[in-house]
Amino acid sequence: MFSSRSAAGLLACVLAVTFIATPIEAQSATRKPTLAEIKAAKDKEIAKANEAAKAKAKLAAAANQLRALTVKANAARAIYLREQAALVVAIKKAEKAAEKERVAIAAVADANMRIGKMAANAYIMGSGFTDFDSILNANGPQDLADRLSILDALGEGNSTVLARLKIAQAAAAEAKAEADAARAEQAVATARVAAAKKVADSAKAEQQVEVSKLEKIQAQIIKELSSARKKRVTLEQQRQLAILEEELANRAGQTTGQAKIWPVTGVGFSNGRSTFRTNESQRSEAVAFAKKQVLARKPYVWGNEGPGSFDCSGLVFAAYRTAGLDYTQWDRVNSRIYYSWTKRVPLSELVPGDLIFYSYKADISTIHHITIYAGNGMMWEAHNTKKGLLFSSIYSIQGLIPFGGRV
Repeated sequence: MFSSRSAAGLLACVLAVTFIATPIEAQSATRKPTLAEIKAAKDKEIAKANEAAKAKAKLAAAANQLRALTVKANAARAIYLREQAALVVAIKKAEKAAEKERVAIAAVADANMRIGKMAANAYIMGSGFTDFDSILNANGPQDLADRLSILDALGEGNSTVLARLKIAQAAAAEAKAEADAARAEQAVATARVAAAKKVADSAKAEQQVEVSKLEKIQAQIIKELSSARKKRVTLEQQRQLAILEEELANRAGQTTGQAKIWPVTGVGFSNGRSTFRTNESQRSEAVAFAKKQVLARKPYVWGNEGPGSFDCSGLVFAAYRTAGLDYTQWDRVNSRIYYSWTKRVPLSELVPGDLIFYSYKADISTIHHITIYAGNGMMWEAHNTKKGLLFSSIYSIQGLIPFGGRV
């Protein structure tokens, strides 16, 4: 309730003109969908549900195809991984063979170097080693064997070196053959990996195409069914809300005393701001907030400004705070003088969002109640602890001041 201490000391004036209002017809601010509209929405929802049921076969076929492609993709992937493993083995084998070949070639080089030294020594010492150079240039294994027999006279050391050369050359030839075979095997393995990867990638791409197709079918069915259900639920909720508003409006419309309004010449009625601070959008937002609290059947608790409960000025304050008025423009502490903070508007010019005031006397110093105009002669209010928050006729409370306040 409003405090009567807000405007103590204001001058009194003579009551002269009486504002007479006509009763208003109770109505709902929310459009009430008809039962036929709701039935049509239900029928459409059922039709979409039937379409979804029929689409199950299509979904099942797509799912089966997806499963087959998944098996194919997994098999291709397994082959690819197996070929990759084989390639790793081939690479290691080739590397090992190449190392063996390198060692054998080094041994041949070492043997050749030793024989070269022996030939040089024989020449220097005049040991008759004149045919050794031709032996080094032997043409093939048989030619080498023939020439080696000539060197028997060179002694035990020479025979050993030549034997090592023969063994090293044979080992080098064997190592080269192994290395060539290993490289060829690696090349084959590389080609098999590339082929397996191509098959695996192709299978995966087929699988993804089918997944996308399946997802598209499912998304379309869900979207259409959800849309139909949402429309039906929305219409039902709107109808329930409209019925609730009608009940509240009918109850408010049964009140008496519609002519019990203070005369226009009450004390301080003309005082107020010369301008207002809100736009139509903010006023609509404040009305929507108040409406939401009333329809939620929030309780009245003196001094509270939400969110769980409100008193009359607390509801007004919270509504316009939600609409964007900050504390520099809208102070809860001074809510008792809202009348002086708003622009005067005759009752005949009220728009939704304007504030309505009630006073014990034709004097703003005795204002005791404040509400938010809803339109069509109705208001959203936090009434009292017994009745809570209401959607009421503006004439349902005695002492209506003949001017509203535009915030």
